[in-house]
Amino acid sequence: MNKSVLIVDDSKFMRSYIANKIDNEIFTVVGEASNGLEALNQYLTLHPDLVIMDITMPIMTGIQALREIMGYDPKANVIICSSLGSKQLIIDALVYGAKDFVLKPYFDQINDQLEQVLF
Repeated sequence: MNKSVLIVDDSKFMRSYIANKIDNEIFTVVGEASNGLEALNQYLTLHPDLVIMDITMPIMTGIQALREIMGYDPKANVIICSSLGSKQLIIDALVYGAKDFVLKPYFDQINDQLEQVLF
């Protein structure tokens, strides 16, 4: 059975890009969100196996959404991604429960990192 994935990024292009890069023999994209608040609501509804979430978004940042998701489900599998490679952002993401931090652009490495988190 495929693992369910929620993709969260304020850029529709990036959401589509990630969805197209994901190995559909292993993963199924079950939802998309354009900000942290939508991500939280989708997570509570869909309970995906994995969330791929950008940091910089309107309304609620990825770090804020990560904290909310982890408060609801401490076993959630969240990969935070960003084009900002700040050490502090990486530390914050990992401290708040992210399983991994991926720098954009991810290109072909994304499937390896998804599998590493889930398997």
